[in-house]
Amino acid sequence: MSLRLPEEGELIKIEHGKWTVPDRPIVAYIEGDGIGPEIVKPTIEIVNEAVQLCYGSSRRIVWVKLYAGDEAERMYGTRLPDETIRMLELVRVLLKGPLYTPPGGGWRSINVYIRQKFDLYANIRPIKYFEGLPSPLREPEGIDMVIFRENTDDLYMGIEWPWNSEEARKIREFLRREFGVELPEDTGIGIKPMSRFKTVRISRLALSYAIQTGRRVVTVVHKGNIMKFTEGAFRNWFYETALSEFRDHVVTEDEVREVYGGKIPEGKVLVNDRIMDNMLQQIILNPRSYSVILCPNVNGDYLSDAAAALVGGVSVAPSANIGDSAALFEPVHGTAPDIAGKGIANPTAMILSACLMLEYMGWLEASDLVKRSLQEVIRSGKVTPDLAKHRGVRPLTTEEFKREVIETMRCLR
Repeated sequence: MSLRLPEEGELIKIEHGKWTVPDRPIVAYIEGDGIGPEIVKPTIEIVNEAVQLCYGSSRRIVWVKLYAGDEAERMYGTRLPDETIRMLELVRVLLKGPLYTPPGGGWRSINVYIRQKFDLYANIRPIKYFEGLPSPLREPEGIDMVIFRENTDDLYMGIEWPWNSEEARKIREFLRREFGVELPEDTGIGIKPMSRFKTVRISRLALSYAIQTGRRVVTVVHKGNIMKFTEGAFRNWFYETALSEFRDHVVTEDEVREVYGGKIPEGKVLVNDRIMDNMLQQIILNPRSYSVILCPNVNGDYLSDAAAALVGGVSVAPSANIGDSAALFEPVHGTAPDIAGKGIANPTAMILSACLMLEYMGWLEASDLVKRSLQEVIRSGKVTPDLAKHRGVRPLTTEEFKREVIETMRCLR
């Protein structure tokens, strides 16, 4: 099967992080595994309706379907065909459903491969409460955090070898011979790389975002008290970037306490840091004290899922994977094979991921319309089974939920 660009539509240009979006942009999508097709299809319908309601015939997304995961395996005999990669090199903007990665063996994560292939170094996860969502907190209203997770460094680079491999044996011998580090013979080896360059660029992105959007606090989260030359360096490089490149805009926690009497000066962004284990408490005990959060890769994965639990869980958690020349938008949750094919999957995280895409495209009116509609539908108790069980209401199918969102958008316009 040969994939081709649509004859109509134009490619989005992303150069040095700057987007140039035509009125008929070509956007790629992958349906994914498990519940993927069941949530991607209604998301595209909702986005198309929102664009039409907001812009009439003057704007329209031209979608092109690409293949990965189970569907690609059936069609091409591989889970990530070369044709898919070639098309992504052209289109550069992808809306993607969840793809399955087996634990403890099997193929490596396609998600991670795409992030690394296109250098999508920033995984951005908004954490915002919608009225009507379940939360373990008594007063979740007002939670509004954006987590910037470094995407291409750290343990998720996948540089590791099983304990009984020749590579692991050689590394154990090298560590013993060169550095006097003794490891048991049954030790698997993983490498945790963190670079200054990668830390500085995502620090720059998080700080710029906070300044541009009027957010008052940027917190770097790390385990630098133990891993001093990886996560500790991540912390130090963040402060170095903040104080050398953004000195006119930022103030440190020490400066607030010692110079400004405990109050953040008007127009300044507070930069601070928290140890990872403490931060897991902080987002529960003091969530409103945090606004923009910057993490290394592994910490960001843990923290963003924990934070999502405060505002309804991963079924409503979107994400964007952003680089200087490409972008991928996907839900945080997995493939949910236990409910796949039943028509009851919650598409909210997928829809909100598409809203992030619209925002990066500059189509803010369409994104806002979708989010206001979602808020109204969820507030009124018209939700899928995962949320209905917390509300004591009749659960909707995925199709019914989609129709409610579309009808609400029409009413709001």
